[in-house]
Amino acid sequence: MTHPRRWEKVFWVFAPLLLSFLFTTLPSQKGNARVRTRLDDNWRFHLGDIPSSLQGVPITQWYWQQGENDPKDVITYSNPQFDTSQWNTATPGQDTFHGRVGYSWYRTLLPSVTYPQPMLHFDSVDDNATVYLNGKFLLHHEGWDDPFNVPLQSAWRPNGPNVLLVLVQNTAGAGGIGNTLLMPYVNLDAARGPALPSYNDSLWRVVHLPHDFVVEGNYDEKADGSHGFLPTNVAWYRKHFYIPASAKGKSIWLYFEGIYRDSRFWLNGHFLGRHQSGYIGVRYDISPFLHYGAWNVLAVRVDARRAEGWWYEGGGIYRHVWLTIADPIHITPWGVFVTSQLPSSRQALLTIQTTVTNASHQSRGPVRLLSLILDATGQTVARSSSTLFVPPGQTRQLVQNISLSNPHLWSLESPYLYTAISRIEQGNDVLDEVKTEFGVRTIEFRADTGFYLNGKPVKLLGTCNHQDFAGVGIAMPDNLLWWHIAKLKEMGSNAYRCSHNPPSEELLTACDHLGMLVMDENRHLGDVYSPKTPHGAPYSDLSDLKAMIQRDRNHPSIIMWSMCNEEPLQGTEEGARIFAAMKRVVLSLDPTRPVTCAMNGDWGKGISNVEDLQGGNYNPGGYDWFHEHFPNKPFFASEAGSTVSDRGIYENDPQKGYVSAYDLNAPPWAQTAEDTWRPVAERPFVAGCFVWTGFDYRGEPTPYWWPCVNSHFGLMDMCGFPKDNYYYYKAWWGDKPIVHILPHWNWQGQEGKPISVWCYSNADEVELFLNGQSLGKKPMPKWGHVEWSVPYQPGTLEAKAYNAAGQTVATDVVETTGPAAALRLRPSTTTLPADGEEVALIEVDVVDAQGRTVPTADNLVHFQVSGAGTIAGVGNGDPSCHQPNIADYRSAFNGKCMLVVRAGEHAGLIHVRASADGLAPAEVTLTTTPSSLK
Repeated sequence: MTHPRRWEKVFWVFAPLLLSFLFTTLPSQKGNARVRTRLDDNWRFHLGDIPSSLQGVPITQWYWQQGENDPKDVITYSNPQFDTSQWNTATPGQDTFHGRVGYSWYRTLLPSVTYPQPMLHFDSVDDNATVYLNGKFLLHHEGWDDPFNVPLQSAWRPNGPNVLLVLVQNTAGAGGIGNTLLMPYVNLDAARGPALPSYNDSLWRVVHLPHDFVVEGNYDEKADGSHGFLPTNVAWYRKHFYIPASAKGKSIWLYFEGIYRDSRFWLNGHFLGRHQSGYIGVRYDISPFLHYGAWNVLAVRVDARRAEGWWYEGGGIYRHVWLTIADPIHITPWGVFVTSQLPSSRQALLTIQTTVTNASHQSRGPVRLLSLILDATGQTVARSSSTLFVPPGQTRQLVQNISLSNPHLWSLESPYLYTAISRIEQGNDVLDEVKTEFGVRTIEFRADTGFYLNGKPVKLLGTCNHQDFAGVGIAMPDNLLWWHIAKLKEMGSNAYRCSHNPPSEELLTACDHLGMLVMDENRHLGDVYSPKTPHGAPYSDLSDLKAMIQRDRNHPSIIMWSMCNEEPLQGTEEGARIFAAMKRVVLSLDPTRPVTCAMNGDWGKGISNVEDLQGGNYNPGGYDWFHEHFPNKPFFASEAGSTVSDRGIYENDPQKGYVSAYDLNAPPWAQTAEDTWRPVAERPFVAGCFVWTGFDYRGEPTPYWWPCVNSHFGLMDMCGFPKDNYYYYKAWWGDKPIVHILPHWNWQGQEGKPISVWCYSNADEVELFLNGQSLGKKPMPKWGHVEWSVPYQPGTLEAKAYNAAGQTVATDVVETTGPAAALRLRPSTTTLPADGEEVALIEVDVVDAQGRTVPTADNLVHFQVSGAGTIAGVGNGDPSCHQPNIADYRSAFNGKCMLVVRAGEHAGLIHVRASADGLAPAEVTLTTTPSSLK
């Protein structure tokens, strides 16, 4: 038993009084307006499952044979007299598919037991299972490595025999049935072990959200390469939080923005529910299960072993958790929707749709809904007031129309945002208040000329991106998401595709504020959680899709809803039916945006016939064909490029897993950067493209496998350090003249050898100089590059870019450096809020005596962080580096590495020191300021 320290005893005595004071004094208005609190701090964490002790009779042998999903077979194989002597035998966990895709029938006779309510517990079936007992259908389950239970009582024969039949579907890799137990019925969601409030978690680790436990592991060649060779697992989280007595009678709910994945929740031992999605949040009304004026215990079990995609997906509570206390009469979560129309440049017509809930059991009389429109300075510029009555236990929706004079439009150059204040009042009391940011703008897609924002043509200069970053994995704090968008804007990008799932809410907020258009993407076609949707998938619920639309529809940055990506059913009538059902859901919640998806084939078939926009992945040779055959359908390149390259590498090296940064390498389905952008730029009917990808990400190593652990597709590496192709796009997407030279000029030992020197520029001509001597001036081809073959000699390469008048408009210089002499630290910011979450990205350069980055340096750098912060992670952009993601060291990769520093929860100074053998060390100091969010 561990004994609390003295300060802990004092804390537990006075904390209830302090928290009760905080909770009861937070509202600033008179009345009972809601209190919304972030619950990201002080979570207890345990890696690995803590299994319940299940007892019963194990099923030790199966008979099986290949088959099809034919209902007639159920009758035949369920006959107790059926002869299985010609069938194969299998033991639990045996792989009977060996990569075969298809179906197999499994059969066994269940032993005689006297349980009053018998049940089967399957540890796993790979991949999907349809279970029959004595010919009766009992359950269909989808997902591998996912335990599930099957109650048997409805078909059980007390006197036997009981014939169990399982149709197993395998979609890839190994397949079969794992351990199976015949046991008395138990509610496996009932609290036990860590779900019990009394469970001792004092030895568990304390973590602060967002948290990705998978990225903390060690790379393993035997793990799933498509997910970055990092082993997945089950994990538990527990959180103690206080609810004041004054909150009794209020509506109280918990909202988890995102957990990867398959999470189960218990509050004070009460099972709240199960949420399988790893990408859309979940909300629970916890009012009935709380202890008021006391501490409460929340337990969350997370199972990240099953994949929803084919890239690195991490694991854990990787987005915010919120606690909301509101009056029983309150605005329903995501219950405000603001749209606008522009009949003229001097007037906007706003429509505000507000849903109000009365969660109490008694009538409270009429209330007033006051909607205020604030401009960017906080001044009220319009208002509307309405009276409504909401019966007990019901919701009501109210529509208000407001005229806004001389509106400021939201645009890429000036992303102007208004705020709608929605307030529920009764008498002099404010019962509830919600703030909603929105923008006034118009969007339109035209089949011949592309996309228009506020009536002006805009080419979509987009990138696709997963949520992943050096060191922290998927647990990207808010300011890192903003930094991501800002880096893409610096390159000239104006559009972001959320590949292939709903993003963090803060990322959309960043896009709203910084001026970035968004293709917001749903994860799955229909109601499944497998990477691809199989034939026969259900689509009657679509609750995850509904949540995404309601959550995101007020963001002006979003210009289209994408339902799915590269689905096998995309060209079929079945796929079209599922898509049409999803589209109906979208339009019922938001009729203002087009509905689309990303198709890598079957253009003009299936889903193409029901979507508003044709999104085409790759195949630029098909652009003209599609426009010719479907001239009235707007088209955009929903995924393009997939060019592969590595920063600072100029020769392919399959052994090390490196790809040259010259724009010469692309997988068979893909294109180089120039062959990606040129077909889009030259065709007005192509609204734009989304290049795969803006940043590298873990998993999907292409064209190589191990030792690579992340992709090579990014225009920037895992740390956000630009590769050379970044400058190609910056030249043609940006609005300023540039010129960029590649490669570096450190080729010691290769004197006299010809080196291919490329320049990217958007100028009319480029001239190259070596040590002051001109090597010639060349015209810059539209959407291309210029190159020279230059015999290597140490010194200085300089490129000068000229406009049509012969004026120098941009220059770039690459020099032969001296040996590594020192380290240099450049933080992304020197000030952080002390919220325990936000990070500073410390760019580490290995430099020579003159302060120039040594482009071939690979020194091992050690870090010391002290004071008001900690190390959140490290990285270097090396796709084959197997050093841990969270450590106090990292080797440089071609002259650079990165330290990610996280602010603590108390204001102060963070001292950072970097050192390496034989090099002068470097130091930097960061400041953290007080923060109310934790």
